Amino acid sequence: MEERLKQLNNRAAAQGQYVLYWMQQSQRAHYNHALEFAVDQANNLRKPLLVLFVLTGGYPEANLRHYRFMLEGLSDTMKRLRNRGIRMIVLQGEVVKTVVRASRQACILVTDRGYLRIQREWRRDIAGAAECPCIQVESDVVVPIEAVSEKEQYTAGTIRPRIHRQLEFYLLPIRGKELLFPSLSVEPDVLFPGAGTADAGPVLAEGNIRLIEDSLELDRSVKPVDWIHGGTTEALARLEDYIDSRLAYFDERRNDPAEDYLSHMSPYLHFGQISALYIALQVGEANTPAVASYLEELIVRRELAMNFVYFNPDYDSYQCLPGWAGKTLLEHELDPRPYVYRLNELEQAGTHDDYWNAAQKELMSRGKMHGYMRMYWGKKILEWSPGPAEAFETALYLNNRYSIDGRDANGFAGVAWCFGKHDRAWSERPVFGKVRYMNDRGLERKFRIREYVSRIG
Repeated sequence: MEERLKQLNNRAAAQGQYVLYWMQQSQRAHYNHALEFAVDQANNLRKPLLVLFVLTGGYPEANLRHYRFMLEGLSDTMKRLRNRGIRMIVLQGEVVKTVVRASRQACILVTDRGYLRIQREWRRDIAGAAECPCIQVESDVVVPIEAVSEKEQYTAGTIRPRIHRQLEFYLLPIRGKELLFPSLSVEPDVLFPGAGTADAGPVLAEGNIRLIEDSLELDRSVKPVDWIHGGTTEALARLEDYIDSRLAYFDERRNDPAEDYLSHMSPYLHFGQISALYIALQVGEANTPAVASYLEELIVRRELAMNFVYFNPDYDSYQCLPGWAGKTLLEHELDPRPYVYRLNELEQAGTHDDYWNAAQKELMSRGKMHGYMRMYWGKKILEWSPGPAEAFETALYLNNRYSIDGRDANGFAGVAWCFGKHDRAWSERPVFGKVRYMNDRGLERKFRIREYVSRIG
């Protein structure tokens, strides 16, 4: 690898005005391996570094709620990069064309890694069209997927030992480097003719997030939330407070919807505004038995989801289910349902079940649902839909539409789990077949579930 980089650097040194880092999944200036690699390359080549982010209004299923959180984060990242002397430009446009155009003046193109289908397609197409060397750097997971397995893993039990064997090599701190050569001081329009025009849309700058939102073609029917805001600065403050005040109770109280012992890091992880590695290192220093449980969720469960979307091409469809789950649900597809609700009734929390309605209301109003309630929520959609395939589509639609951290590996895996993915066969029963069942009596037995309903109320 080092010899290959040396060859690329020798070839790139004589051409190009800058090193280009196309930031996409890892939307942060803090603990970002791709950024630090780009800084290192800029220093070696004695060139300035330019960070580019491309906004597109057509990202699948994204709406104003998602874009507001992302733009808040990008604004924060822009400030943090400026403090390091690094120029960041956020442009509107078609992703592949914009990045390829920017790479024409670059010595080398560096990018971070994303696992979803559209992210992999972007990187493939850009690498095929760019004239300069392109290097992808992992900064979204603790242990790179290929280092864990060469195929899809079917449960946490099969992937856990594979990840744990690798942790000593990857669970290590990184250090930011100083950029030795001044960043580009020219305006975006010089590098990208037409940037900031009426056709291209305004360029992100401090204080103009609403202007950017207004210029994008977005679904505006799902409003932004006000209890949580995007950005690395917000994420780091929340993490510090959580470790100091609530982490110690994570192991015993995280599943109780009536309490709030979750870290709420998932929206920040979704947009790459905080590093999973950094969270793991900070949590690992805490003196509490809850550390092991938290790291199980952050590393093993999250990276099982990454493995799922990387190796299973049907990760966002009913076809992703394991054979036993698909078979047993098909055998019970015509079983009588105790209740049947259509999408609009579910979306408006119009069922007979106060607990389920509260979960749906939490998702709609807060953009996030308590993890245990999301399992119950998904199971009941399966139970109350005309058939399992329609139930799967409904659950995925609602989660992707309203959840700030929907539309990612954890979201796809979480919905699929409700239908048997990453689980085992249980005792057979109507409608569910051998897929795990959940009911309201379990909520009442384990938790003060009425308090949850009142809090969401």
